[in-house]
Amino acid sequence: MHLSLEIFPPRDDAQQTRLNHCLQRLALLQPDYVSVTFGAGGSTLDRTRATVLALRQQYGLTAVPHISCMVESADCIDRMLDEYLQHGIKRLVVLRGDRPDEHVHHGPFQYAEDLVRYVQQRYGERFALEVGCYPELHPESTCVNTELKYLQRKIDAGACAAITQYFFNADAYFQLLDDCARAGIDVPITPGIMPITNYHQLARFSSMCGAEIPRWLGKRLQGFEDLQSLREFGAEFVCRLCERLLLGGAPGLHFYTLNRASATLDIINQLLPDRRRLVHSG
Repeated sequence: MHLSLEIFPPRDDAQQTRLNHCLQRLALLQPDYVSVTFGAGGSTLDRTRATVLALRQQYGLTAVPHISCMVESADCIDRMLDEYLQHGIKRLVVLRGDRPDEHVHHGPFQYAEDLVRYVQQRYGERFALEVGCYPELHPESTCVNTELKYLQRKIDAGACAAITQYFFNADAYFQLLDDCARAGIDVPITPGIMPITNYHQLARFSSMCGAEIPRWLGKRLQGFEDLQSLREFGAEFVCRLCERLLLGGAPGLHFYTLNRASATLDIINQLLPDRRRLVHSG
């Protein structure tokens, strides 16, 4: 089973220390890769680069950088990708990225398909390109057909796989697969998994990205009086979600770790006994 993890580049030394501790624990899982999110507009690009390179050099992990349309020039992308190639990086996650303050972005790339096409034309087969997709629709999508159209365009431009936004309803993922099959979209689509550790943080993230928290689940999470009980329930719930996804044919799981190890480990400890023994022995 494919297992990948996502982290974000730290913004200061305190976050770097926390990330180092997180990676020391997550490395024991031996994930297929760890992806590193992209600092929009150059806000954390130097730390993104340093984090990507440290994954292999310090932790022996395969790094997969995100790249985003939110850059001022194609030259910025070229410099990064040339350096990544020099360090043996062969896979990228290509995203549009969040436009600042919902304004029009004036850089060379407007949509993920534009950036996918650029990388594919310039670098050919030297990079495998993954893109994002939304089981519950992108916040800017008007309907399922619009969502499928843009996913198809990204694949036609050169993407070979997709990772979903997180969700808490397995039926949404399976419906996406059915819709893709009818539309002739035939690439691996890995479900994105968000551990549940804090209701208010989760509600804020979900309102921004369009992920639905089922009403019953939201009410249940709000009812916990202490974080430990919420986290135990969250790990059990997400573990059951993962089990259903894998039994239904998902090619693997992609965990949004938020640079914290415990919640992801709690889920995988229940889900994957072999990796659990590895972590415990470490």
